[in-house]
Amino acid sequence: MIEENNNQNNNQNNQKNHKNHSSDISKEDIFHYVYAVLHNPEYRKKYELNLKREFPRIPFYGDFWKWAEWGKKLMDLHINFETVEPFPLDRIDIWDKERTPKAKLKADKQYGIITLDEQTTLQGIPKEVWDYKLGNRSALEWILDQYKEKTPKDPTIREKFNIYKFADYKEKVIDLLMRVTTVSVETMKIIGEMEL
Repeated sequence: MIEENNNQNNNQNNQKNHKNHSSDISKEDIFHYVYAVLHNPEYRKKYELNLKREFPRIPFYGDFWKWAEWGKKLMDLHINFETVEPFPLDRIDIWDKERTPKAKLKADKQYGIITLDEQTTLQGIPKEVWDYKLGNRSALEWILDQYKEKTPKDPTIREKFNIYKFADYKEKVIDLLMRVTTVSVETMKIIGEMEL
């Protein structure tokens, strides 16, 4: 009952504050608003169980246009992740020309380090990057998992089609990790502004 009254008050305030804008609300504005709400940590925590079982119910917060603006920024970041400026991570290489380095693709969140293989590490990863989650893991952890070398269980596939080697994609993965670090940092800045 209290939540309904708060939502009604917020709705009335929003209508007063944005009377001139109400006819200007587009489908994209609504989509951006919803996108922001779905990234709101308070919303995700409050409706955690419901979100696992049913479609999300979207509350109406006080300032529609502020939420739509946050959603637009988030969407621009997430859609255009390949074109954002790479985050300046420190790359440490220890060359050994004698052998091909074994891929590791492991993250040490406490120290902000990603070990790519026996020769290359990335350092200087901000702590807040690990807080931006895609499902139950961070965006960087998701990338590391996707690029791991995995041995297929099927012997025919293993014998004839197991040609993926991390070393062939190493530079691409480093660039992707740096860009997704930027996206994660900027996403967490926007999410940090979302106070109800």
